Amino acid sequence: MDPCPFVRLTVRNLALKIPVASKPARSVVHPSSSPCFCKIKLKNFPLQSAVVPFIPPESNFPDSHAHPIAATFHLSKSDIDKLAGKSIFAGKLSVKISIYTGRRGTTCGVNSGRLLGKVSVPIDLAGTTTKATVFHNGWITVGKEAKGSSAQFHLNVKAEPNPRFVFQFDGEPECSPQVFQIQGNISQPVFTCKFSFRNGDRNQRSRSLQSDLGRSRSWISSFGSDRERPGKERKGWSITVHDLSGSPVAAASMVTPFVASPGSDRVSCSNPGSWLILRPGDGTWKPWGRLEAWRERGGSDGLGYRFELIPDSSGSMSAAGIVLTESTLSTSKGGKFVIDLSSKAGNGTNGRVTPGSATSPVNSPRGSGDYGYGLWPYCMYRGFVMSSTVEGEGKCSKPTVEVSVPHVNCTEDAAVFVALAAAVDLSVDACRLFSQRLRKELCQQLDLHG
Repeated sequence: MDPCPFVRLTVRNLALKIPVASKPARSVVHPSSSPCFCKIKLKNFPLQSAVVPFIPPESNFPDSHAHPIAATFHLSKSDIDKLAGKSIFAGKLSVKISIYTGRRGTTCGVNSGRLLGKVSVPIDLAGTTTKATVFHNGWITVGKEAKGSSAQFHLNVKAEPNPRFVFQFDGEPECSPQVFQIQGNISQPVFTCKFSFRNGDRNQRSRSLQSDLGRSRSWISSFGSDRERPGKERKGWSITVHDLSGSPVAAASMVTPFVASPGSDRVSCSNPGSWLILRPGDGTWKPWGRLEAWRERGGSDGLGYRFELIPDSSGSMSAAGIVLTESTLSTSKGGKFVIDLSSKAGNGTNGRVTPGSATSPVNSPRGSGDYGYGLWPYCMYRGFVMSSTVEGEGKCSKPTVEVSVPHVNCTEDAAVFVALAAAVDLSVDACRLFSQRLRKELCQQLDLHG
């Protein structure tokens, strides 16, 4: 499989120092109590924002001290070509940053921050698909310079190659589509998907999944719930990914039904449905990850989700999962499901940042000093891992899946991300209000409302 060229453009190592003599009394308060933030813009990409830390005026920002990533822009080859347009009116491409004092947000419709100044860093993306390029690393004067007393803003702007495998479903996951690998203008089939009801009609089931799940029924049930769930529910969905020889190479199985909360028509975050993402091993299916999904309340009315890895603990079902991403997607507009383990996942989607907890593989886990960082089984999951497009409710969804090259060593590696993408897409329907009818492919006989 040949990957597609991608570039990861990051803005990081932000800092601000304001000499005491340059601070008008009405515009800037003492740095120890005054917050500061910035808005970062790259042409044609969503605006991103980040907190900017103050440092003492006499301090130098050490290059070896890496602050969290403030913004990340993921650029495909087509994005780069568009940004590098040759129009005489286009001007030079640059990353533009507006720096504000005060807290982020708005008050009565008015931006609550006070603009301190703007900086612009020119960038040239030519050649960045093959080699890393640093466009700026150091200080920039902010505002009008007056006898060396102007504010100073520190930042690092860098582009580096981030090749990815790209896969495209040729239909909605519930319609058992083929999955093509995309490489430039070339697409070729690499997988087929089989949607079925695990507890439904035997003729609707995938034979390979049926036989293997039969041998592993005991531990699969341990990931779900054994209690009775009266009322409205959607359950038993599964999707199996096969390679071109017909062998099953990954699967996603709904292990906790999606159930309407009492007195409601929606799946709540306190009682989410869940999927188990499986990959083959030792002649049976082994759990790789778990996806939970629910319907958010409030004005956003979004799809909430959480994905965690399941440690390989020699059959123990009590091991805690390792959360890789937790976020929200718009149920009406859709968005992107993203796993990005940068110190900040500034992906420009509707989602929140991947949490950096002690159980996250972004850094070595608590207690890793006793065992050695190299023994941590998930230290390989770093930086951008994968993304998948998700359409809003009622729209035809043919997910496009991008997987970073370092995370694909074999066909099964790619297939498990495809299965996860299918589960995310199907969760949009599983979390649909129970007053709404599902399409026939998602309904078992005599269960047209889920």
